[in-house]
Amino acid sequence: MATTKPIPESDAAIEQRALEIRRGLRKLNRSYWTLWFLAVLIMLALTVAVVTLAMTADDSPADAFYHLGLSQAVRGLVGIVLLFSVYTLHQQIQLMRTRRSLAEQVEISTEKHLLAEQYLKLAMLDPLTGLHNRRYAQERLATEMARAQRGRTSLTVLAMDIDDLKAINDRHGHAAGDLALKAFGERLSKAIRGSDLAVRIGGDEFVVLLPECGLEQVQIVLERLEGLQVRFDSGTAALQFSAGWTNYQAGETAEQFLERADQALYNQKQGRKKPVPVEISDARLK
Repeated sequence: MATTKPIPESDAAIEQRALEIRRGLRKLNRSYWTLWFLAVLIMLALTVAVVTLAMTADDSPADAFYHLGLSQAVRGLVGIVLLFSVYTLHQQIQLMRTRRSLAEQVEISTEKHLLAEQYLKLAMLDPLTGLHNRRYAQERLATEMARAQRGRTSLTVLAMDIDDLKAINDRHGHAAGDLALKAFGERLSKAIRGSDLAVRIGGDEFVVLLPECGLEQVQIVLERLEGLQVRFDSGTAALQFSAGWTNYQAGETAEQFLERADQALYNQKQGRKKPVPVEISDARLK
């Protein structure tokens, strides 16, 4: 039987649930104060009654009607105590129900909050590599560009892709290709600083945001990525990659910034594909 994933609550539903919990807490608080007030009131009444009876007991006449009235007063006090005990018991039951209901609502709200965090995490992360995805990168890039322009600091975008990933898929299978992407993502995460952001754009394409990192420091990141080998069931492959990078220019848009990084990557790949010119000596021409 197919199972359906729970749908996260909307902001209005979450606010309504929080409002119900606050109302329940206020009601619980009022009930506690009411019980305390009634308990104090009953204790004062009993104290006054006991003191009054004690003061009149010694001077009580031998009149039968007087003793009958005194007996009825005592019964009345006992009745009041019994009624208060019953009322207190009833209120305690109501408070227990209210407390249980609030506990259930808090538990539901906690589960909904954790579920919302999971959905948010899935919306920001690439499920294969664990890196952030394009959606989150766009938001973060806008923030970093504004910070760089405001503080006049450097911001570098490093664009990369894995060479010959298709050949790995064809030779070792798509599971091996996924393993290669995952291994490259893990190495990339370790190669950057905590303030940097590694992103899988899609397929074999990756982008790294490097705040306050000069172009010369990019080489440090690239050197940490060198020599990566991935072992498959059918063999081992050395992962090679291409990279292009550029620095942020004040006033340009995020699209222009990323486009220049992509162009730098394209130029680097094209430069690697050009044949190396061979010098022909005069002796070979003769």
